[in-house]
Amino acid sequence: MATGREQATEPTITLAPAAERGEHWWPVAVAILVVAGLHVALPARYRLHPAWLFPAVLLVLLAVLVAGDPGRIDRRQTWLRITMGTLIAVMTLANTAAAARLVVDILSNNKLFSNNAAGLLAAGGVIWVTNVIAFGLWYWDLDRGGAAARAHHPDRNPAFVFPEMQHTEHVPAGWVPRFIDYLSLAFWTATAVSPTDISAIRPWAKLLMMLESAGSIAIVVLVVSRAINVLQ
Repeated sequence: MATGREQATEPTITLAPAAERGEHWWPVAVAILVVAGLHVALPARYRLHPAWLFPAVLLVLLAVLVAGDPGRIDRRQTWLRITMGTLIAVMTLANTAAAARLVVDILSNNKLFSNNAAGLLAAGGVIWVTNVIAFGLWYWDLDRGGAAARAHHPDRNPAFVFPEMQHTEHVPAGWVPRFIDYLSLAFWTATAVSPTDISAIRPWAKLLMMLESAGSIAIVVLVVSRAINVLQ
């Protein structure tokens, strides 16, 4: 019996063919390699020692991840999630240690960059860029259970609302965010220090964005103000 009331239906998510499901590894691998190279470029005072240790750990963990999930990222295994989390945590901790030491040096009027404003800006820039990549990886790895889970369940429990999710007519059916989308989120959070066109809708996502913004403000304000002081 017709009631005259249409029942609401959930939007249908069309999965890509199995051979095309999931992201490629290379964007993530490039980001990790960039971080490894940037860390080596830091002054010795802000690096982990021995100098080869940090890049070696990142490269070994990346190789394990690619070997454990070759091709596209679509294999849902707990050990792979743990390995990726470990890699990002190592990256974050090493960069946090470098940032903390740089902040202490600036606040204590350390003479390391007393006549080298360019070196100070370069060190601060390396730490800032690494911070953006690290948070981009955190967003990418935590949203909807990670890249492999998104490949199978693209609509499950999103933590971020991207413009493409609201304007589906402009993207292919079954669109899901990829690493570049999360890297963009991290970049704009660090530069605009406020939400832009991507909204966080989960408490943990909001807290992560707040933490990234706070760190970015601290690094930029202290480094730039100290550099100006040196130039004067």
